Amino acid sequence: MQDRAMAEIVRDQRPLVAGPTATVAEACAAMHQRRVGAVLVVEEGDHLVGIFTGRDAVRCLAEGCDAPHTRLAQVMTREPVTLEPEHHAIDALRLFSDAGFRHLPICRDGRVCGIVSRYDFRAMEHARLDEETRFFEVLR
Repeated sequence: MQDRAMAEIVRDQRPLVAGPTATVAEACAAMHQRRVGAVLVVEEGDHLVGIFTGRDAVRCLAEGCDAPHTRLAQVMTREPVTLEPEHHAIDALRLFSDAGFRHLPICRDGRVCGIVSRYDFRAMEHARLDEETRFFEVLR
């Protein structure tokens, strides 16, 4: 079974991006408006420097941060794990499964091409990961 390349999945995508000086409140409002779970934090030329997710927002609020005044640079996940557009869906699903995160930036030479979440994949791609997992469990 041929699985899709990341380039195919993120083609024509316009991921939500913000600069590191944007506030938590601004990022949350933009995420709510776009109905997405993450903001890619970029500097000039769409160079990825971090990611801010819904989980980060919950953590910030639980820690009592002042959302209108707290900058993303203070609370984002720096240097997030990324995949290049040539990688395949199964590579992303393995990362989601192994690392436990929900969003994965797709970058070429540090520049944002798009972002995927576990929910962007087809049932056949999830089935392949399940099959792979069962195979390795048998080997143990």
